[in-house]
Amino acid sequence: MRPEEQGVEVVVLVSVGRHPITGRARRADQDARGLELALGLEARLPGSRIGLLHAGPHREESESALRGYLGMTAGTGLDSLTLLEQAEGADAIPALAEHLAAAPPQLVITGARAERGEGSGLLPYALAEHLGWPLVNGLAAVEKVENGVATLLQALPRGQRRRLKVRLPAIVSVDAAAPAARQSAFGPARRAELEATPVAAELDLELAEWPMVPARKRPKRLKIVKSASARDRFKAAAAKAEGGSGQVLEGVSSEQAAEAIFKLLREEGVLPR
Repeated sequence: MRPEEQGVEVVVLVSVGRHPITGRARRADQDARGLELALGLEARLPGSRIGLLHAGPHREESESALRGYLGMTAGTGLDSLTLLEQAEGADAIPALAEHLAAAPPQLVITGARAERGEGSGLLPYALAEHLGWPLVNGLAAVEKVENGVATLLQALPRGQRRRLKVRLPAIVSVDAAAPAARQSAFGPARRAELEATPVAAELDLELAEWPMVPARKRPKRLKIVKSASARDRFKAAAAKAEGGSGQVLEGVSSEQAAEAIFKLLREEGVLPR
């Protein structure tokens, strides 16, 4: 077996999503993309193993949504999901960190942010800090795993890509740049097993003190090309370069760098002129 064909042990963190129109519980789009990426990795690297992990309350609504991930694994041999059962309002990070530290996988894949609750996108960072593992965000693909080092393709704004090498174990988060998730098969989803394990719950004191208000319109963000086509990504990257307004800052003071960033944000419409 060649070094790049060595199998890898992967754990995909999954959450209960929210349909943007109906508000009903469903599999979260980014987490489903993370599972799709893991399934592709398993197909390319013989001997790889995938596990599904969720921390939260065990309710009928959440169980139906979690089974949506299991419906993606038909024919792969993955027919169970580990549920760290907690009370509503408990902090999921300590439970996840303890479970992962007890039997560390080589790669943990998670979505960039949740579709319910806080949705702050801080969980991968807090989990990486607890475990002392490196973190890569915006993952588009895992190209190979060789001698304990993974070669990753990271998605950048304007359709650009960056190749990184990270030593395992590591945590990676995915967003819309990752491959779209396959459909979920109803039969395998219903037959699969949810292995619920009650864990000690730590109340999320900070969340309990936050006021919850209806969301407001978000500020404009830098345009990110989400197309999977390399041609479209190249056109987006080249179009900005042709404008002639880009510059590389080297050896400048913090004040000059801040002024350049402020100017860019105004030109992109993120900040008012």
